[in-house]
Amino acid sequence: MTTSLISRAKKVAFQGEPGAFGNQAAREAIPHAAAIPKPSFEDAVDAVRSGETDLAIIPIENALHGRIADIHHLLPEAGLYIVGEHFLRIHLQLLGVKGASLTGIKTVFSQAPALSQCRKLIKDMKLRAQEWHDTAGSARHVAELNDPSAAAVASSLASELYGLDILKADVEDEKHNTTRFIIMAREPDDAPHDGTPVVTSFVFRVKNVPAALYKAMGGFATNGVNMTKLESYQLGGSFNATQFYADIEGHPDDCLVRLALEELRFFTSKLSILGVYPAHAYRKELP
Repeated sequence: MTTSLISRAKKVAFQGEPGAFGNQAAREAIPHAAAIPKPSFEDAVDAVRSGETDLAIIPIENALHGRIADIHHLLPEAGLYIVGEHFLRIHLQLLGVKGASLTGIKTVFSQAPALSQCRKLIKDMKLRAQEWHDTAGSARHVAELNDPSAAAVASSLASELYGLDILKADVEDEKHNTTRFIIMAREPDDAPHDGTPVVTSFVFRVKNVPAALYKAMGGFATNGVNMTKLESYQLGGSFNATQFYADIEGHPDDCLVRLALEELRFFTSKLSILGVYPAHAYRKELP
């Protein structure tokens, strides 16, 4: 029995500084691999392409903020494949230096989306919010300031790495905040066709004919294949050239999925399968 690329991985790249939520996702999804920080999503992808790391873990969508990384740009052009997914529940912590008190905090640093998730805390405590490039970076900044009136909103992992105290735990306004990450590799590692839940991801371009997208989608409806995600992207700044990214439930070797993809191909000028990978257990909890 062969082992998966994920189980064999020794290094995984993530975007952000040590302690970022990408770092936390890497620890949860691929705990046996060393997590390597990279400044940008593109740098994380390049680390895989160059062979510096075996995998990259990239956030692509958040339950509150929608799309994060442009997967259409990161994957097809890079030649990488999706080999897994991970859903990370986002818990935000208010962090301060050792000895700081909650009542003494005047300024809070973090990335804009994290600050927007803590509006109630900021309002109730009358804090001055300061945007920072990265949640973990804001924690490092507060540690370097060593100012008991300054705090950061970041992960519990960041508190460990930068020696900060959690002054108030789980300060996010919305308790269902979750981010979906994809795990990418240089080569495909398709999940077996054995009846276990599988996600298939692909990008496609429809032909320039009337109602092409409507007709392309028809095969999924008539064959009862559930499409969980469909997004469109403009290519090269053109309003006429559109590429679509989609996730569906099911394996390409499933009879009904195969028929749906065959019908899709009839109406597309390009179709690329990005990955066939096990569905994360969190999907069972989705309404």
